[in-house]
Amino acid sequence: MMAADARGVDPGDGRVRAPGTGRVSGRPGGARPLAQRAGDRPPAAADWSEVVAHLREGLVVCDADEVVQHVSPVAQQLLPEVVPGRPLGAAGVPGLGAAGDLAGLVHRGRRLAVRRAPLAGGRCCWYVEDVTESAGRAEALVAERARAAFLARAGEKLGNPLHPDRAAAAVARLAVPTLADVAVLVLAPRAGRARWWRAVRAADEAPVVDAGVLPGGDLPPAIGEALAGAQPHALDWLVQQAAEAGWLPGLAPEATDVRVVPLPGVEAPAGVLLVARPADRWYDEADVDLLRAFAARASAALIAAALYRDQAEVADMLQASLLPVEPVETAGVEWGTAYRPAVTGLRIGGDFYGAHRLADGGSLFFLGDVAGKGVDAAVFTGQLRQSLQALHRVESRPGPLLGLVNDALLETTQAHGQGRFATLVLGVVRPHRDGGLTLTMAGGGHLPPLVLRAGGEVETVPLRGMLIGVVPDPRIGEVTVRLAPGETCVLYSDGVTEARGGPRGEDQFGGRRLVDALTGCHRMPAPALAERIEQVTCDWLTHDDHDDIAVLALRAVGRTPRHLHAVPARGPGESA
Repeated sequence: MMAADARGVDPGDGRVRAPGTGRVSGRPGGARPLAQRAGDRPPAAADWSEVVAHLREGLVVCDADEVVQHVSPVAQQLLPEVVPGRPLGAAGVPGLGAAGDLAGLVHRGRRLAVRRAPLAGGRCCWYVEDVTESAGRAEALVAERARAAFLARAGEKLGNPLHPDRAAAAVARLAVPTLADVAVLVLAPRAGRARWWRAVRAADEAPVVDAGVLPGGDLPPAIGEALAGAQPHALDWLVQQAAEAGWLPGLAPEATDVRVVPLPGVEAPAGVLLVARPADRWYDEADVDLLRAFAARASAALIAAALYRDQAEVADMLQASLLPVEPVETAGVEWGTAYRPAVTGLRIGGDFYGAHRLADGGSLFFLGDVAGKGVDAAVFTGQLRQSLQALHRVESRPGPLLGLVNDALLETTQAHGQGRFATLVLGVVRPHRDGGLTLTMAGGGHLPPLVLRAGGEVETVPLRGMLIGVVPDPRIGEVTVRLAPGETCVLYSDGVTEARGGPRGEDQFGGRRLVDALTGCHRMPAPALAERIEQVTCDWLTHDDHDDIAVLALRAVGRTPRHLHAVPARGPGESA
């Protein structure tokens, strides 16, 4: 029987008397039997105290003066201070006796739900229920949901920063205020120095984060133990060490609870997380479990950020080694270069150019294009450039040198099972006394160079040849060109002529448009000319998808004149 079943027969409703007062009165003038039994004998009257004794709720009945008339057995267990015949307020139970329909209180270590119901004649009935277990389960569920939400939010936030410093600052910031008022993250020492980040709780504001560096030998002993994989406990000396390190601003050491948790790493902890808050919010087992779960997520984020940093450093070093090298200074030559890789976000590609100084005062120059684009093409380009750098010390004549490069390229591709090939223009430039230049160029399947003459016209150099890296003995073309002072030779890759654009975005830029763009530009310096070619090509592009673009221009500027100062003749009396 539930409380609702007994409420219809509560005292004061005109139908039930107090215990032991007689029969149930139903209507004026007589008694109405509750049921007829065999022999027409009326049933015994229901004793309401016996009925409510089995209710889950305890009942306390008071008269109009708040004097206790009845206390059920359940209520006696929950509220032993409440005694029949005495005022309810004299029991000294906080929250009981005050006006209201619903209240909750904690009494004798139990959580009670209290509800007041009015009765006839100004009397009232208090329903009291022990909700300790149900409230505890509800609070545990709410707390678990809050912990899960915190870990999910932390995992999302920690997945974004890919720089170790930003990831470390995010770890310290996320720990406040959910886990601590002060959180300090110490990373494992590198090169004898340990970096730390600290987040401090600020009233109604985001946590304040600062950072610092400590020599590995100056770390608090507890931090050193944690970095070695130990699990320090929250002892007084741990709090004192954190305070001496200056990591607990605004917290009194004698009233502070501290925990230190290692961040799991691959072979050793990646770092240590120290958290602290006032002792009245001491860390229980659930808090420590949450702290460890957060430390695991923080460690994963820090390791990922460090791995990304290492990979980025390697990639930067490799890209720097694969970038086209600016030509060396050569007497009488002005160089101009332009380079735009095909893959967005990369600085490298399959086009390359460069120059090497020769012992006789001239320079070896080249511009080429390997098959493909992106990282694979850039690696192959690096191999080709290394071959050129080594072989030009053995052979400086353009034609034979290009043959040696072809042999080296074939050997490399066959050894690695690759089908790589390249196009290449390789030449030697030598200055003349009159300020002009002589260019001897060999072609390996590349686009023919262009020459801007002093009158403004553009000539196409008739240079032909076969692809490099395809057959053992390719046909290699060779030609010699003379440049007068002020004239320029331009080498370019097919990323210029095959750039697609136009009204429909499908027309190639082509060699004719390139010649038209260069006509009349003979007075331009070589760097400006190379930049112009790149600009008109990019202006022509309709889509972002394009091939690598490379330009190498060399202009005959003449020798720098030497200024000789005349020595005046000595006058009379002047000695030598």
